[in-house]
Amino acid sequence: MAYITRALLTALLELAADRDPTGVTVSLAVTPAEELDASLPDDRAVFTDMYLPDTGGSVRAVFGMDLSTPGAAGRFISHPDGMLALTKRDDLHEVVFVAVPPYDAEDVAAFGRSGSGRPVDVVDVEPPDGEIGLPE
Repeated sequence: MAYITRALLTALLELAADRDPTGVTVSLAVTPAEELDASLPDDRAVFTDMYLPDTGGSVRAVFGMDLSTPGAAGRFISHPDGMLALTKRDDLHEVVFVAVPPYDAEDVAAFGRSGSGRPVDVVDVEPPDGEIGLPE
């Protein structure tokens, strides 16, 4: 199961719709369920935050690597061509959310690194205030 907050999913779908017909790739961060006011087991992680997709573009252009996104737990990718599947061109993470037009909540699927589908549970919780914890 892949858990994502409704607010994050809404923001990601709006971003994908705004960028259409160009695809978008966004790195995602999680918050442990124990830090949220959610009815989930404490050992679960919920996708709550995103790293803006244009951050670090200059560094990537010069050095060919993305130094702006530390330890992203997952990825959101839009496929304007309508293919609701993980492709070999997509950045692989433990969880990858793929969205297709018209970019509604029903037009999103989650996949594991192997490409197999994962159920998605959209939760109505707010992430805690503060900064995203970065791995040390």
